[in-house]
Amino acid sequence: MRTRTDEQNARLPLPGDGRPLLPRDGEAFLVAHAMPPAAADRLFAKLLEAVAWRAETALVMGRRIALPRLTAWYGEAGYTYSGIRNAPAPWLPELLAVKAVAERCAGAGFNAVLCNLYRDGRDSVSWHADDEPAMGPLIASVSLGAVRRFQLRHRAERGLRVALDLPHGSCLVMAGATQRHWLHQLPKTARPVGPRINLTFRLCRPEAPGAG
Repeated sequence: MRTRTDEQNARLPLPGDGRPLLPRDGEAFLVAHAMPPAAADRLFAKLLEAVAWRAETALVMGRRIALPRLTAWYGEAGYTYSGIRNAPAPWLPELLAVKAVAERCAGAGFNAVLCNLYRDGRDSVSWHADDEPAMGPLIASVSLGAVRRFQLRHRAERGLRVALDLPHGSCLVMAGATQRHWLHQLPKTARPVGPRINLTFRLCRPEAPGAG
């Protein structure tokens, strides 16, 4: 059943200075310079210290597996995935500053953010789609810190792929049918790379009491 949130997101325009990244079955673009370098540097340093980073274990095919990255969840709505219950922590001023950037790039409002800290090239996230029913189809993902390679793969045509580097201070917007038709990942790399913070802003429906 389509909700009001879904209908609002489906009508949202997609402003930005980036070219379309997907050949079909979705909408995505990169705003490479979403914030000035000095502001990106300042926010990266502050968020490294201020965010309550934690190591989590996910439930995958009945087994508990340690996530190869640190995470945190902030905002106004809770979120549960792979057996991980994310109760929302109150917004930090630094996160609100980045939220304003993400909303400007996406042309929409968000009420929660998943924070990911990739400490070095050994940290990663495997192929997945952000297609949980509690989330709308519009996602704005801000990158701070080391440049990492981001990959997308069509679900039905596995040979149809897109790869791009996500620079410091950039914002990747994914919308429309992207999560239904495409998977994405941030793979490990053997290259020496420093830490990277990824802030994925979403519009989530509040969880029912006792959910998760």
